[in-house]
Amino acid sequence: MAKRRQLRGFDLRQLEGVAALIGVDEAGRGALAGPVVAGAVLVTREFLDGRWAVTKSGRVNDSKLLTAADRDELWEEFEVLAAKGQIHAHFGVADVVEIEQHNILGATKLAMRRAIAGIYPPEAFLKKIEPDLFASEAEIASFRPTVSARVLIDGLALRNFPYPHDGIVNGDARSLGIAMASIVAKVMRDRLMEALDAQHPGYGFSQHKGYGTEEHRDAVLRLGRCVQHRDLFLRKLFAEHTDPAQMEFL
Repeated sequence: MAKRRQLRGFDLRQLEGVAALIGVDEAGRGALAGPVVAGAVLVTREFLDGRWAVTKSGRVNDSKLLTAADRDELWEEFEVLAAKGQIHAHFGVADVVEIEQHNILGATKLAMRRAIAGIYPPEAFLKKIEPDLFASEAEIASFRPTVSARVLIDGLALRNFPYPHDGIVNGDARSLGIAMASIVAKVMRDRLMEALDAQHPGYGFSQHKGYGTEEHRDAVLRLGRCVQHRDLFLRKLFAEHTDPAQMEFL
């Protein structure tokens, strides 16, 4: 619990010179199927000094280290906090078509961009140009935020990303805003995968959420791939067992 309380302290230190932080994280980057989903959560000093953050934020952690029940409970609390205007939270989705088009890193950037834009419209951050999935170094250098907010993204800083930001390695275990964003991303993606399970029965999406478990791999080899599977992620599996040309979409 003491370690978790450090998440709030980390964010308080990051607020120097800005009015707010926007924590950003993703879920589903390493899955074999389904979209990649990003969460973004804006926190302010007022929120971090408020009752909920002081007394209850110790329950927040990297979403992967929480139970599904814990995540759902925190999601409901985030909804109440957002309704009261104490935080702002949003998610962004990049689907399988976009993953194939841009590769998983590019699609992750796209989902993150959409999540951030749901909190602040792009024009609030960027005066000169509209953000795109990829931006040149010159364009990034020209960006002038018009809001006093700092974006913290879990992991290394992203190249050619249209929002000024700081990469925080292991950020979901260090920053309260990023950890909250990781919960938003995970809960939303899990719900999307449960919906996809009803559309594509037999793969067990509700159980493994599209990740490469033994159950999932066996189902793909038995049933073939469906439109929610990522071709690039399945090549190794197919190469080990059969000719990919023989595996048809369902």
